[in-house]
Amino acid sequence: MDRQQLGDFLRTRREALQPEDVGLPRGPRRRTSGLRREEVAALSGVSADYYSRIEQSRGAVPSEQVLAGIARGLRLTLEERDRLVELAGHALPRRVRRDDHVDAGMMRILDGLADAAAQVENVLGVTLRQTRLAVVLLGDETSYTGPARARVYRWFTDPHSRDRTPRRTTTGTAAPSRPGSPRCTPGPGRPRRPASS
Repeated sequence: MDRQQLGDFLRTRREALQPEDVGLPRGPRRRTSGLRREEVAALSGVSADYYSRIEQSRGAVPSEQVLAGIARGLRLTLEERDRLVELAGHALPRRVRRDDHVDAGMMRILDGLADAAAQVENVLGVTLRQTRLAVVLLGDETSYTGPARARVYRWFTDPHSRDRTPRRTTTGTAAPSRPGSPRCTPGPGRPRRPASS
């Protein structure tokens, strides 16, 4: 592990990120050019003291899990994440598919949607990231493990996952989800079909 290069790498990445890039407000008394160490630590899920020791080339070798959190917090690309892992002295993870990584640009978009319910899914329907409002509305969909991580799998194996989605009829209007619930009406721009006698 090259502590000095690791610290320099983290410092340059931290200074390159602006608070607006990660959905944080820019305070009037900000003296740093980029994010503060405490802000990166909070985004990464580690203590501010631990992150500071890593950036200042002190302390123990960070684990791969800590490095993954720091990579998410700093919005690193896959190449930058690989460089971070190499500098920390860990072997690069073997990647067959790159479907578990949220691109830095997409993370910035998601951070900008902090006051909306939004989530990022991969092609398999696995939720990778959610805003706080999406967690409140849909539940923490990132907490599933194994095959249940995929939304399609849960659709067929868990009847409760279908409760949030209205059923469709052959007329294209939503049918009531439960017996006794009111029938949904067509949206704007859709003509209402007359009831057949």
